[in-house]
Amino acid sequence: MKKKNNTHKSINRDISWMYFNKRILDEAANKNNPLLERIKFLGIYSSNLDEFFRVRVATLRRMIDIEDSVKNVKSDSKLILKKVLKLNVEYAQALELIFTGIVEELNENNICLVNEKQIDEKQKQFIDEYYQDELMNSLFPVLVSQMDEEPMLNDKSTYLAIVISQYNVEDLRKRKKEYALIHIPTSQLSRFLVLPSENEKQFVIFMDDVIRHCLPKIFASLNYTHYEAYTLKFTRDAELDFDNSAYEGILEKVSKVVKNRKLGAPVRFVHDREMPNGLLKYCEKLLKINKEAARIASGRYHNFKDLLNFPKLKRFDLRDAPQPPLNIPQFDNAVNMLDLVRKKDRYLHYPYHSFDYFIRLLREAAINPDVNEIKITIYRLAKNSKVIQALICAAMNGKKVTANVELFARFDESSNINWAQKMKDAGINVVLGVEGLKVHSKLVLIISRRNSVVCIGTGNFHEGTATLYTDYTLMTANKDIVNEVNTVFDFIEHPYMTPTFKHLIVSPNHTRKKIISLINKEIENAEKGLPAYMWFKVNHIVDKKIIEKLYDASNVGVKIKLLVRGNCSIITGLAGMSENIEVYGIIDRYLEHSRILIFGNGGDEKYFIGSADLMERNLDRRIEVFTPVYDPDIQKQLRLTIEYGLRDNVKARVVDGRGSNEFHTTNDDFAFRSQEELYKFYKTN
Repeated sequence: MKKKNNTHKSINRDISWMYFNKRILDEAANKNNPLLERIKFLGIYSSNLDEFFRVRVATLRRMIDIEDSVKNVKSDSKLILKKVLKLNVEYAQALELIFTGIVEELNENNICLVNEKQIDEKQKQFIDEYYQDELMNSLFPVLVSQMDEEPMLNDKSTYLAIVISQYNVEDLRKRKKEYALIHIPTSQLSRFLVLPSENEKQFVIFMDDVIRHCLPKIFASLNYTHYEAYTLKFTRDAELDFDNSAYEGILEKVSKVVKNRKLGAPVRFVHDREMPNGLLKYCEKLLKINKEAARIASGRYHNFKDLLNFPKLKRFDLRDAPQPPLNIPQFDNAVNMLDLVRKKDRYLHYPYHSFDYFIRLLREAAINPDVNEIKITIYRLAKNSKVIQALICAAMNGKKVTANVELFARFDESSNINWAQKMKDAGINVVLGVEGLKVHSKLVLIISRRNSVVCIGTGNFHEGTATLYTDYTLMTANKDIVNEVNTVFDFIEHPYMTPTFKHLIVSPNHTRKKIISLINKEIENAEKGLPAYMWFKVNHIVDKKIIEKLYDASNVGVKIKLLVRGNCSIITGLAGMSENIEVYGIIDRYLEHSRILIFGNGGDEKYFIGSADLMERNLDRRIEVFTPVYDPDIQKQLRLTIEYGLRDNVKARVVDGRGSNEFHTTNDDFAFRSQEELYKFYKTN
């Protein structure tokens, strides 16, 4: 046995997250991707960064404030924040260069991204008509130089900071000027306006520049003559602060905090570097941008998350080839899906399979006379959720329906409050989470006079994300699993219970112990010379105790191969610690989201899928569920999913804890792109 290195090393989760988001930015720069898909990756990168600053950077700042107020507290928070902000500046510069390069390539492909100074008379007339017909009544300028207090601004939006002025005809050195802010109304209109094409060329203009062109019309009544406009964006602390001493219902408490979220202190301020210093200082004072907030002087455009909705322009040659969800003949030919599941465990793998099959199962349960009751956990829902429609249908048909709605699903709180009320109005028993524990498990229990059926997933029951995220849903009538899922629902409604589980792995009381026990078994097998290995596919691995145990396993020769999309605090390749650990991250057209655990178990492999990542919050502070997968056919498919990921030499990158993000090289002498190959597999099998 190798000598054990007792000094376990790992990388901070927030620094690891920055490396992850850089992998997304790298895909925007990757010229092997279709041009319009590269624009999409810029949007994803920007959207991710917004949430990261709202939550994680805000949390770091809070930690620093607390630590500064307590004597003799040693912490790395300041060093971590310094590193994060340094990487953010570096990546922001890279983003600008990538965007500039993409604009040039768009032009080479006859897609011209123009500004207000580059449009001809015909295009000006088109914009003037658009302003009159659609834009005018969506713009509401605020003359901030006349305000004494900070205006109520939305940190998810982009604003134009404007200098409006008029020179004294007799003395050009004297001028009357005011400052104004205009919200760019992307919640009502697209951030992009497609202008009339000319010959083979297509023209697109940012809404920012449309407004710049229209400034004389917008401020016509004020008799100003000169206009300058510069974009700005800021990000607030979005962590939820609760007054636990307040005696009020949980629904009312969350509603109040969501309303107050917009009052959080700014943690980031991004502005056009060409903004005049006077206007810049005024905006910083107005928005209360303190010295701790991250300041980024950037280019002409911000809030690149809007690039996710860049016009398609019917340029299919510049996009990924379509991959419509594939049919499952057994389901298509079945008269009753519930009976099909009762005969044999089934699964869905989104987005390769259609989410419609899950909706169909719920719809059948809603009208099936043998079904008495339906229970479901809800974390996030689609805007026009068919899942909710099916549940309401079941309630109208006399079924008892219980929906556990997680009100603290970050940034979906308002939506979930609305859905909870609609379900209550339809007669559904709505359980509003568990005090102090997020219910993050993905469970459906269909209780029937015959064999009951459960669905256990790795992702939300959400029609939208099911077309974008890779997730598994297991459907089974296994009585042991059905009974234990029912126990989980009992625990959600009565959290003072202390249930035990033989099959399911359930947080917060069992997951950590069970996973460590399974890793210890691999260590024992390695020491006995038996097959010892672990293959995991998860979103995040940052829990220190789990990482230490993986290091222990590696040290005795357990072969560990991991697919980790996001945060990974493991440092690979350390002598006497992590020499037997390989970690890869795949960024491709679909967001890798499924959680799969495979343990070698001395040759008798054990398979699990579930909702939890290997993070302290998922292991200790949430209700999460992993289910064993007993069906040999489904086991083969789970193994194939990870095998394909480990073979990927097109989209997989090395995740080593050092931020190298190098492409993964394999023994294959041909390009192997795991998501494409999985699609081909499902299409032919």
